[in-house]
Amino acid sequence: MSNSPTVTRSTAMSLVSLVCVLALLHFGRDVLEPIVLASMLSLIIAPLIRSMRHMGLGRVSATFAAIIFVTTGIIGIGVVLTSQLVSVTTEIPQYRAAIQSKLAIVRQITERPFAHIEAEMKAVSSNGFPSAETVLQNEKILPSGQKQPIPVEIRKPQPTPTETITRLLSSISGPVGEAFLVLVLLIFILLEHESLRDRAIRLTGQSEVGKTIKALGDATEGVSRFFFSQFLVNTAFAIIIALALWAAGVPHAFLFGALSGLLRFVPYLGALIAGGIITLFVAAIDPGWTLAIVCMAFFGATEVLVANWVEPKVYGHSSGLSPLAVMVSALFWGALWGPVGLLLSTPLTLCLVVAGRHISALEPITILFADTPNVDDAHRFFHRLLAADTDAIVSDAEVFLRKFSFAKYCDHILIPGLALGIHDFENGLIEKTQQNKIRTTIATLAETVSQASFGSDKKHKRRSISMLDANVGAHLRQMRKKRLGRWQGSLNVPSRSVVLCAGFDSERDDLLSELFVLALRESHIDARSFSFGDRQEDPGKDGTDLVSTVFVAYPLASTLAAWIPIVHELRSSLPHALIVTIRLLSEEHLAEQSIVNQHVDMVLRSFEEGLAFVAPDRAPLH
Repeated sequence: MSNSPTVTRSTAMSLVSLVCVLALLHFGRDVLEPIVLASMLSLIIAPLIRSMRHMGLGRVSATFAAIIFVTTGIIGIGVVLTSQLVSVTTEIPQYRAAIQSKLAIVRQITERPFAHIEAEMKAVSSNGFPSAETVLQNEKILPSGQKQPIPVEIRKPQPTPTETITRLLSSISGPVGEAFLVLVLLIFILLEHESLRDRAIRLTGQSEVGKTIKALGDATEGVSRFFFSQFLVNTAFAIIIALALWAAGVPHAFLFGALSGLLRFVPYLGALIAGGIITLFVAAIDPGWTLAIVCMAFFGATEVLVANWVEPKVYGHSSGLSPLAVMVSALFWGALWGPVGLLLSTPLTLCLVVAGRHISALEPITILFADTPNVDDAHRFFHRLLAADTDAIVSDAEVFLRKFSFAKYCDHILIPGLALGIHDFENGLIEKTQQNKIRTTIATLAETVSQASFGSDKKHKRRSISMLDANVGAHLRQMRKKRLGRWQGSLNVPSRSVVLCAGFDSERDDLLSELFVLALRESHIDARSFSFGDRQEDPGKDGTDLVSTVFVAYPLASTLAAWIPIVHELRSSLPHALIVTIRLLSEEHLAEQSIVNQHVDMVLRSFEEGLAFVAPDRAPLH
């Protein structure tokens, strides 16, 4: 209870800080926008400057050469596009009739259902109530002696040439002035690039030098890689659209192709706008609807193909953001800074995500918006296990097992994932119902692997499991007995071809034994299991020569005293067999290995090592 006021105070301070930051971003937009634009452009141009410096140019010469090159390219493309746009605007009047007729058709199609509903409602209301038209007509009847007022129209005077020029300059001076300001800031940022980095490092202190340099490097590399990859994809997209429109006979195909590529820099919304503009223009120039529909379908198919197949293949996760994060960041920055924020939303959020990997205060942003959550496979397995998401667990396991063995799956995912819940199980933090669901999920997963190892039909893999025993390991052993018979298989097998897995009659030992049996049998090793003291599974002296290796569950510190005499009994009963145990690193409260080493022939560290240990002696199942 004593920590409650501290937590409340910390939460209140965080909320106040967040509100202050949002207010600064909103009200400081005019100052921050040019700075952020120049900073982002500097990250994009920096690789070009480095390339020029490698060619022998000095820092200042390379900086100005890169700026002149980029500025010239942008101005050149802008001039060409502007001339094309002016040509389109001069041709619009001749398409006005076609546009109006098609808009009338679209309006008629969209308004027809609503007009029908309105007519039906009027017919119903006219039975007992006067219509709205009748009321309006009655209100227009003036008393005798009064005249209808004369409507007055106010017209603005035509602007003078001076006023026209002034208005034009004021409308241009805003974007041109901001562009010039961004250019000046960009030059100074590039010239002071190394100095600014040193100042940022100095601000964080000497103890955080390595972390700061890593964060700056990750941000620079991430934004540069993202923009370069996006530039390549959008350029290819523009070329494809331009060629397709040119082949279809659409005028100004280059303009609309370039427009499509430029608008794709705006997440999601840009492609929709470009597609809508192209569709409207084609509908205006073509007397029918076929060409417009074909162009819209081609644009949509190309966008879907590029967004869902080309982009992941070309740059995969180079943006470093999940698709939802890109959408949310576009909405957030667009609401704060308008079109500029929409354009900068992805690189700004990417910088925050990269910073969150090195700054604890920004870590929540990285967790929420990064392309891959900071959760390993074992934690993901445990989370899905708690949620009883059996289908997802089995699907992930099937994908994993196509490339790797079940032994590796147990070592890296299943057993470490189960180890995460041991503390909750022991302290009763997991309800009984949830525990039963967890056991059922593990049994289903094990049955899936077991059936796969025997070549069962995949259609029957994901069936619901009816637990015969609350102990998952004992349940799996009983299921194998039902399938293979007594002793879990025939005793008519070659000498020293059987591997036994044994442990105490406990949920932990039985489960580990059964999982390892599955891992061995997946590799066609005749593995069987039993619990210490289970005389029903004792084949007698005739079966002692069949066993080559006995894997005993590694003892806990609390069971070591009872484990030692049982191991000695196993050694006397199976004098020709090797006694091996596996000490899994993910488990806790284990016995001292120095003591265990005195009673076994080998202590291994994983199921994979155990599989490799018996692989030379493995034999086909019978």
